[in-house]
Amino acid sequence: MGQIVLGMGSSHSPQLSTPSEYWKVYGEGDVNNRGLVDNTGTPRTFEELLEMAPASLAQELTQEKFDQRADANQAGIARLSDAQAAANLDALIILGDDQEEMHLDDNRPAIMVYSGQELVNGGVKVSDSTPEFRKAAAWGWFNPDGDTAHPIASDIGMHIIEYLNDQEFDVAHSNRVPAHHPTMGHAFGYVYRRIMGDTIVPTIPIMVNTYYPPNQPTLNRCYELGRQIRAAVEALPGDARVGVIASGGLSHFVVDEEIDGITMKALRKKDREALTSMPRERLNSGTSEIRNWIAMAGATEHLDHEWSDYVPSYRSKAGTGCGMGFGIWS
Repeated sequence: MGQIVLGMGSSHSPQLSTPSEYWKVYGEGDVNNRGLVDNTGTPRTFEELLEMAPASLAQELTQEKFDQRADANQAGIARLSDAQAAANLDALIILGDDQEEMHLDDNRPAIMVYSGQELVNGGVKVSDSTPEFRKAAAWGWFNPDGDTAHPIASDIGMHIIEYLNDQEFDVAHSNRVPAHHPTMGHAFGYVYRRIMGDTIVPTIPIMVNTYYPPNQPTLNRCYELGRQIRAAVEALPGDARVGVIASGGLSHFVVDEEIDGITMKALRKKDREALTSMPRERLNSGTSEIRNWIAMAGATEHLDHEWSDYVPSYRSKAGTGCGMGFGIWS
C-alpha cells in the first residue's frame, strides 16, 4: 500500500521572497487594501486598524526587526526544502487555494483535484509599470526563465478523486487549465519555486476554496478531507512514498498572533477539536488559508511533529503583514 511519509506546512506570502527593505513599502500599500479584517473577522479600513493598534507595535517596524524576521523565514523555507529533498518522495500532494487565478465566480468548486499530465508554471508576470517591490517578489511564485512544465501524478490524482467520491465527497475534477489563466496559481507556484526547487517530484494539486464565500468548506470538513486523502493513498497498490504540504496562511493581511498561536499549538499536539472549533469568522481573507493546514493535519495524524516555527512578520503600524508558519511532520 502507499504511505504518507511526510507532512509540511508553509506560508507563501510575497514577503517571503521580497528583500526586507521592501516590507515597509508593502505596508504603505495596505492603506488601500480592501481585504483587511480585524481579529474578530470584522472588515476594517487601514485607518480603523491604525486607531486600534497598540503603540508597542512600533518596535516591530524597525529595519533590524524586519531583517531578523526575514532571516527566520528563510531558515524555515530552507528547512522545509531540505526535508522534502531528503524524503525520497514518489509524489507530493499540494493543498492550496485559488484566488481568482484558475477559478472565477462563474464556477468556483469547494474542492478540486487536478489530474492533467502536467502543470505549467509561467514566466514572471511583471511589466515596466509593475512596482519595484512586486517585481522583487515575483520570482518566489513564477519562473523568471519562462514557462516550466511540472509533471503531475495523474494516476494517483484520479485514484484520490474516485476514492473521495466513494466517501461521499463531491470533488470537482480538472485535467487542463482555463484559457484565461494558462498556468498554475501562486499557492502552487510557491511550492515548486521555493520548496521543491530543482527537485523533480510528480505532484497532485488539490485546490480548497478557503477564500471565497459562500462555499468555503467547514474546518471539520477540511480535517476529514485530509483523513480521507490519507486513506486513499493507503489504498494505492504498490509502496508509493507520498508527501503532503499545506500552502498558505497563517493570518493575513492583518497579523493575528492569537489565532496563529491556537493553530500552531493544535497542530503540534494533533488536537483535532482545537483545530476544527476555531471561530470561522476569524478565518477569512488570507487567514482562511489555515484551512489548508487543517486538511494537512488530517492527512498526517499518524505522523509525529518534528519541527515548527512561527514568525509574525509585521509591515505597518496598523498591524498588517503576515503570520508566517512553517512545520514538518514525519
